[in-house]
Amino acid sequence: MSSNTLQTIKVWDVLIRVFHWSLVGFFTLAYLTEGEDEWMTIHSYAGYSILILLVFRLLWGVIGTHHARFSNFVTRPKNALIYVKALATGKAKDYVGHNPAGALMIITLIISIAITGFSGMALYATDGYGPLATSFFATWPEGAIKEVHEFFANFTVFLVVVHVGGVLVSSLLHKENLIRAMITGKKHRPLEK
Repeated sequence: MSSNTLQTIKVWDVLIRVFHWSLVGFFTLAYLTEGEDEWMTIHSYAGYSILILLVFRLLWGVIGTHHARFSNFVTRPKNALIYVKALATGKAKDYVGHNPAGALMIITLIISIAITGFSGMALYATDGYGPLATSFFATWPEGAIKEVHEFFANFTVFLVVVHVGGVLVSSLLHKENLIRAMITGKKHRPLEK
């Protein structure tokens, strides 16, 4: 397609883009500082930042711009499976916003990251630190909480790898740079006649 047959569509608002890349940065920081006592303050503040970002995303998913609202992209897992099968055959429908597989990934990532963050706060509380230090969470068994925290941190990394793979495959199939779109907020589509 030539550039004069394309139109530019604003898809991702600045708050969604800042949320997305901040989440990438804080999760990377938290993951890389895990388990090192001298880095625990940085690790915990990165985790708190992630939880604040998730609260924002949940709120923005209800009151935000069109493509940010959950009501405009969350669908049944069955639709995600249908989309992935169509993607494998090269016949997947092109979506301006999130496709069904991307929508399922967003929800799965939010849940996994939330469990990682909450279990991290509970784990920190068992040592007498953080906002849960004086709560009943501080009495939970440290070993079990640590297992949950580590499992979901690693599961989140797995989900991120799948997510990036899906973005690359979808970008190739639809001949569109989705990473650039998450930076600029814009996608290019054929002019409607």
